[in-house]
Amino acid sequence: MLIDSHCHLDSKEFDVDREAVIERAVDAGVTRMVAIGTGSGPPDLEAGIRLADKHECFWATTGVHPHDAAKADDATFKHLSTLLRHQKVVGLGEIGLDYHYDFSPRDVQKAVFKEQMAIAADARKPIIIHTREAWEDTLALLDEHWKPHGLPGIMHCFSGGPDEARRSLELGFYLSFGGIVTYPKALDVQEAARMVPSNRMLVETDAPYLAPVPKRGKRNEPALMVHTVAKLAQLRGVSADEIAAITTRNFGELTGGALN
Repeated sequence: MLIDSHCHLDSKEFDVDREAVIERAVDAGVTRMVAIGTGSGPPDLEAGIRLADKHECFWATTGVHPHDAAKADDATFKHLSTLLRHQKVVGLGEIGLDYHYDFSPRDVQKAVFKEQMAIAADARKPIIIHTREAWEDTLALLDEHWKPHGLPGIMHCFSGGPDEARRSLELGFYLSFGGIVTYPKALDVQEAARMVPSNRMLVETDAPYLAPVPKRGKRNEPALMVHTVAKLAQLRGVSADEIAAITTRNFGELTGGALN
């Protein structure tokens, strides 16, 4: 059993064959998937929930991506608080900071990030972090506004090295590895994958993005996660079955028994 802890199967890239993609995932052993509910941003926050309501194999999140932070208002935050009570919503995300594109002003990104951390803390739900070219600000905000709550979270599609890994772990986060760990030049990410404690590791696809080797450059989908698992197994000197068992158990613990 494998759990894809982060995918965007609501994306238009899957409009022509979504059901076939889900079937291939299950056939490959990816029997549970988390549909990330950021979608195209507010006011629609139910992208993940729609998939989870339709398919037993999905859980969902809801949240405002940093790209869409400028679209958020008080009504958005009130709606998020309500959606976090949905029985299949396991976390708030993906949220954080993205300084690569700056689709929303950085001060707005920070404000919306902080507000969503407060909402998640009130709901006692984990958060799923997106950070791109913003490690220092992301970690500083998490240290001030998330760590005091003693709640866990996920560093989605972990792209840092050993230092970012250590600091994330100290903040109580799980590191989720996607296709990047299979890329030959991603040596820092691979070193982080070797050092992360077994009980703090997850796997994901971020489908349709970041397909692993040998499918790099193609549309990603949950069935391809087996290549990422194989690479993690190689890096850590264990079997793929052990990676599957560890990451499945970790996800269950992170989400407080969602597997039950």
